[in-house]
Amino acid sequence: MFHYVESHSTDPYRNLAAEQYIFDNMPKGDNCFMLWQNDNTIVIGKNQNTVREINAGYAEEHGIRIARRLSGGGAVYHDLGNVNYTFIVESDDTESFDFARFCRPVAAALKEIGVHAEISGRNDMTIDGKKFSGNSQYKRGDRIMHHGTLMFDSDLDICGQALKVSRDKIESKGVDSVRSRVTNIRPYAGGNISTDEFKALIRGYMFREFSLREYIMSEAEEAEIAKLADEKYRTWEWNYGYSPKYSIEKERRIEGCGEIQVFMNVEAGVIKAVEFHGDYFGNGDQAELAGMLTGTKLERSALEESLGAADIGLWFHGLTREQFLSILLL
Repeated sequence: MFHYVESHSTDPYRNLAAEQYIFDNMPKGDNCFMLWQNDNTIVIGKNQNTVREINAGYAEEHGIRIARRLSGGGAVYHDLGNVNYTFIVESDDTESFDFARFCRPVAAALKEIGVHAEISGRNDMTIDGKKFSGNSQYKRGDRIMHHGTLMFDSDLDICGQALKVSRDKIESKGVDSVRSRVTNIRPYAGGNISTDEFKALIRGYMFREFSLREYIMSEAEEAEIAKLADEKYRTWEWNYGYSPKYSIEKERRIEGCGEIQVFMNVEAGVIKAVEFHGDYFGNGDQAELAGMLTGTKLERSALEESLGAADIGLWFHGLTREQFLSILLL
């Protein structure tokens, strides 16, 4: 049986949980195709360092959510101009990563609307040499999850800013994203079609190609998906704490305070060591401040709790508490 599941949620945590729930619980021998969308989200690969992949200040300013997926590969930006697709299938060959197998039917569907897509490199699809689809896979036992993005009418400016490489020096063993020139599908599609119409065209092709049968999640299954989303995909521990250990050097010049250099070692999202240098003035003992922060999650509420009522001006004259937190986090 080849099922079709469509998510009507744009919550990235629910959608990633739904993928995993189906992957874990689908009856042996069954296959599944999904279409889904996330609103205003950066999705990073399982093996990536979150802080290295995102423009944290831009993401916070624009309310962009950060989510880690189950598969490897690089970071991608999702908005409602982007359509995601997922194949979950049984396979005898789970040793090698065969991206083309799942990209081919997508490319064939695009051909029907006049778009000539090419399967490029390891895991991309392109139009005129520009990437519109990034793909990744997760394998366990004899089951494969393959998912990819279809940038139909995404905001390419926000995409570029959200994934802009940080100016900070970060040394990490995480897998870095490879930045490519990107494009939307819409300018190449015949006729003036909307994202919803594009989604319907992809869905229609897949129904014909694989003889899909729509599957509607039961209330009990939706409850299990919601539980998985809350207990895993929404958590700081998964989206940030799962990052590999790394060291980071930051340099900021703050008007009225001076230049501040921060050197941090972070493991499982927790500060293991931190030092401050620069041309600022301050009477406080730097070792005392470092001691307050060591062992703290690199996350706003945890940092605020560790600092307590401490006056940041004691260590950095002319620096506010909010500016100090921004230096550490953004």
